[in-house]
Formats: sequence, C-alpha cells, structure tokens
Amino acid sequence: MNYLSIKLILIFLFTIGLFSCKQQNDSETGSTHPSELQLEEITINELQAGYREGRFTITQVVQAYLDRIEAIDQNGPHLNSIIQLNPDALIIARTLDEEIAQSKSRGPMHGIPVVLKDNIDTHDKMPTTAGSRALAGSHPAKDSYIAKKLREAGAVIIAKANLSEWANFRDILSSSGWSGVGGQTGNPYIIDRNPCGSSAGSGAAVSANLCMVAIGTETNGSIVCPSTANGIVGIKPTVGLLSRSGIVPISFTQDTPGPMGRTVTDAAICLGVMTGVDPADSKTAYSVGKVHADYTKFLNEDGLKGKRIGWYTQPRGKHYKVDEVMDQTVDYLKSQGVEIVEIESFTDVDVGDLSFEVMLYEFKDGLNKYFVSLGDQAKVKTLAELIEFNKADSVELMYFDQKLLFMAEEKGNLETPEYKEALVAMQKAIREDGIDRVMDEHNLDAIIAPTGGPAWKTDHVNGDAYLVGSSSPAAIAGYPNITVPMGFIDGLPVGVSFFGRAWSEPVLIEIAYAYEQGTKHRKTPQFLLSD
Repeated sequence: MNYLSIKLILIFLFTIGLFSCKQQNDSETGSTHPSELQLEEITINELQAGYREGRFTITQVVQAYLDRIEAIDQNGPHLNSIIQLNPDALIIARTLDEEIAQSKSRGPMHGIPVVLKDNIDTHDKMPTTAGSRALAGSHPAKDSYIAKKLREAGAVIIAKANLSEWANFRDILSSSGWSGVGGQTGNPYIIDRNPCGSSAGSGAAVSANLCMVAIGTETNGSIVCPSTANGIVGIKPTVGLLSRSGIVPISFTQDTPGPMGRTVTDAAICLGVMTGVDPADSKTAYSVGKVHADYTKFLNEDGLKGKRIGWYTQPRGKHYKVDEVMDQTVDYLKSQGVEIVEIESFTDVDVGDLSFEVMLYEFKDGLNKYFVSLGDQAKVKTLAELIEFNKADSVELMYFDQKLLFMAEEKGNLETPEYKEALVAMQKAIREDGIDRVMDEHNLDAIIAPTGGPAWKTDHVNGDAYLVGSSSPAAIAGYPNITVPMGFIDGLPVGVSFFGRAWSEPVLIEIAYAYEQGTKHRKTPQFLLSD
C-alpha cells in the first residue's frame, strides 16, 4: 500500500472519528445522531423495518447519507460521484416522517434515499445538466416521468450523480465519468480506476453507500458497465418498460433508465415503482399487459433449477482473468441444475454499425427537441449551437474533442431513407433473426456473458480502455439485461450479465436473484489507490 492510499485511509478514519465524537455528545442528551446509524450495506427492506419499529427516522437517515457524501465524496477519498445535492432533501424527509407518524406509507420506497443521474429532469432546486456547462443552471419545467413516479412512491431524491457528459455521446475518445460540470468520478474500490459507463456517478455512489439505490440510463452499456465496475447490481430493462420523457436523449430506439442497487431485491423494488404508460413516451404503450408493479414476486432462491441458459462466448479470449472467473460462474450454474448451451454469435450482420448510424440521427433529433423543451432559459437552442458553445468554452474541450456532435449535426431528419433503412435492418437482424431466433432454436430461458473486465486506470490522454464487454446485443435489440457481481480480479469487481427476450424481466430477475443468493460476491469498497 503506497503513501497516498495510507493518507486517504487516515483522512477517512479522521472523519469517522469526528462522527464518534458527535455520538458521545449526543448520547449525553439521549438523542440519536445520524452518524450512529448502521447504514452501510443496509437494504431497502431493512431500512423500512427500522422506520416501522421507530429505531430511526427518515430525517436521520437522509442526514446520515448527506454526511457520508460530504465525508467520502467531497472530502476524504474524493470519489466525486455526486454532481449536486438536493437542498430540500431534509424538508422532504420531514414530510415523509410526518406521514409515518400518521400511519401512512406510500409503499416500499417510502423514505428511501435515491440518487438520479444528472441527465434525468427534476423540477426542483437542482438543475439538470447532462454534465455539460451549456446546461449549467438549467431548470426543466417539470419532473421527468421517472422522478415523478419515485416521488409518488415516497423516495427522497437526495442528489444528482455525475456522469460521462451527454451520456458519453460526444467524442470517440473519452473518459467515462468525466463531465465539464462535475469533473472525473473515481472508482470506490481503487480511486484512480475508472467507474465505467456514462452512469458512472450512479454506480460509484451506490457502491460507496452514498444512497440506497440510484437511477442510471443506458443506450449501450451505461447501466451494466458501471454496475460491473463498481460491484453492484444493475437492471437495464426492455425499452418501453420505463418512460424516457424528461431524460436528455441519445437514442429513441435504445435509451432506457434503470435501477442500480447493491442487491437484486433493492433493484427489483425500485424497478416496479417506476413502471407505467406515459403518453409523452410512445414506447411505453408496448408495455401494457407485460409490466409488473411489483417485481419482488419473482425473487426465487431456487430460480436456477431446470433452466436452460445460453453462454454468449464472443467475449472469451479477450482477458484470461475474466475467462477464469466466468468459467467458475458457469461451473456454479451447472452445479445448480442449469443446462448450459454455448452461443458464439447472434447475427452475421454488423448491427453495431447500423446502431451507430441510427444513434447519430436520433441524437440530433432528440437533443434539438430537448433544447426546445427548456424554453428561453436554454443557453443553446440547437445541436449546432452546442458545438459552437463547446468551442468557446475553457473546459469542455480540455481533454477530448466533439467528433460525434459534428457527425450527428451532419445528419438529416428522421424521415431520411437512410435512417429508416438502417433502423429496420438493425432491429430485424438482432431481434427476430438474432436473439429471438437463437433462444427459440435452443429453447433458452436466458443468456449469460461476462459484463466487463476489471476497471482500468482513468486516463485523460488515451481515454477508456475497454477490453471485455457484452452489452451490445441486448442494448441494440432494446431487450432487458441484468448484471450481478460474480467475483474479483486483483481487488476489482467483475459482473455476469443475464439477458434475454423483450419483457423477460421476471425470469431474468428470478435467475439473477438465485445466482446472487447462492454466491454473494458483493464486497464493500475500501477507497484505495493503485500501488
């Protein structure tokens, strides 16, 4: 362990020492200080039990998380996963405490501290920036559908999470977790390692116990990658299960929000409260009859027995240490009665190129519409104006260019034949001729693959260093994907993905939960630095 690691630990212990002093002072008055609460690795159900039994209040819990954010994210290890705090968090908490005092509860998310990725609109004192200085101080006219559903369920939105700017759709070279507004997020296991994916702050905050759950967004890998790199559970649902209205867009075809938690149970609880048909998002109309308000009913410890699961082997051979952990996972699944069928590929069509073409068109269209929704307060009104803003800004192009913005700006509208042809070809190749065909032929319940490799060192010169990934098939198809911790490589977590057909969240949750309960690979991070 080097000097910097020792220094970080000493700072952290000093902060905890200050909490201990507070505990002593409060014990003399008979009151409970938030720092006395044992919240590390606590689950939603455990927190709810504490509320019911009067062991602590929502206000105390929220204050404890705010204190922890200050100690770990802003001071101490400088994780930098939080881009802004909600100044009204304690006011909201006190209101929810009053409801409990009146024997009222809004459900399983009542009083649960949640962090939202900062591309998700909230109509409150927190701006929504997508990490861009062009949106600094931007206050949307209303909550996103997701924020609205969380508030109705009693969740306390305590903060916004840092992210890869514009959800990592700006330049081909980039550093995950960096934004012009928030700077660089670290990885809580080893701080100078990368947190991966555009929902980097959401993943790091959950793993560091700065909140109970967080909401990320994914176009391709941005929920599952930060989940695997930060040692947590991430659910990327079927596109249309959760509304995207009020979320800064990349792709109308592939974008979706999703919950990120330390356990499958917590993520499943959060998923259920966010579902619903939103007239502002036409994709949600397809969820009718295929959605559940409560996904916890699919938590089955025997959920692996009798399952046929395809092993997507395309990532094999890219990182021998990942291969070893994945082999152990496959052996465990077989020991639990799972029949494994190896799958080399889903399609011969280059769906990656088609997906990129679709995203360029949809990004321009969606972002221009988002700017219009902001009205007169918007600093930029179009993608073209955003490009010019970045050129003139002192921070935005400090490390990387904006090539993807230029490429998107050159595209036409969504009536362009090239766009429509690419969209149809992509979806046919990866859906009915791809994942659906393979699962039908082999009678599969789900497909597994390593979610990613161990986190690389953050590098603002060369950008991200992805070696292993499996998010693309499910992401491009718009199909669900759940990642769960499956082990560690040199102190860094790696996860296994379970994905499958559209609307197959119930069976994926059943399988993921059974695997999690049988292995329990999750470990609390220690905020170290590389040697």
